[in-house]
Amino acid sequence: MKTTVAVVDDHRLLAQALADLINRLDDYTILFCAENGQDLFRKLDGQAVPDLVLLDVNMPVMNGLDTAIMLRERYPAVRVLALSMLDDEQTVVQMMQHGTRGYLLKGCHPHELRQALDDVRDKGLYSSAFLTGHLLGQISRPTALVPPVEAKPSLATRLNDRERHFVKLACSELTYVEIADKMCVSPRTVDGYREAVFEKLQVKTRVGLVMEAIRLGLS
Repeated sequence: MKTTVAVVDDHRLLAQALADLINRLDDYTILFCAENGQDLFRKLDGQAVPDLVLLDVNMPVMNGLDTAIMLRERYPAVRVLALSMLDDEQTVVQMMQHGTRGYLLKGCHPHELRQALDDVRDKGLYSSAFLTGHLLGQISRPTALVPPVEAKPSLATRLNDRERHFVKLACSELTYVEIADKMCVSPRTVDGYREAVFEKLQVKTRVGLVMEAIRLGLS
């Protein structure tokens, strides 16, 4: 069965070009295109809900951030992939904080778009050097550009002090062996911290951990 996609972009020619490109992929099909978030929700009320939404950020009427927030509330099963001209750290981090599963620039190669679609569908997250760099840039500052959002505080309270320490170190470029050295424990013990933290915060990858740490203010 093909994965269904909705394209949300206020530039009609670009939206149609993206739709044509995605329709040529064997395992994807376009349900519809929408001009902004408001148009998207109007169409969701009367049509089938897509598996994945390819979402522009800078749009009139209802922008990508507001759309992502509402999608997360109303349609939590829909996976969102941002596609934008905006490459500033604040925009990228805000979109990831509010539920998008990846962030692409509109100048990306079609092969990267295909990879991102596949990863969001199969793994729940598309990670790239561009995205990881922006997330690490956010947490490396004494004062973050984007404050944590109020979401699932109970997840953060599940962590003990050692696990919180692990999270702070994991939200850096240190390897797990280097983290073990910093914590004065064995790599096997760090593996245990990682497994426990991943389970408690409901993440599957280190990039997912970084995003959740930013969202909960743990970094």
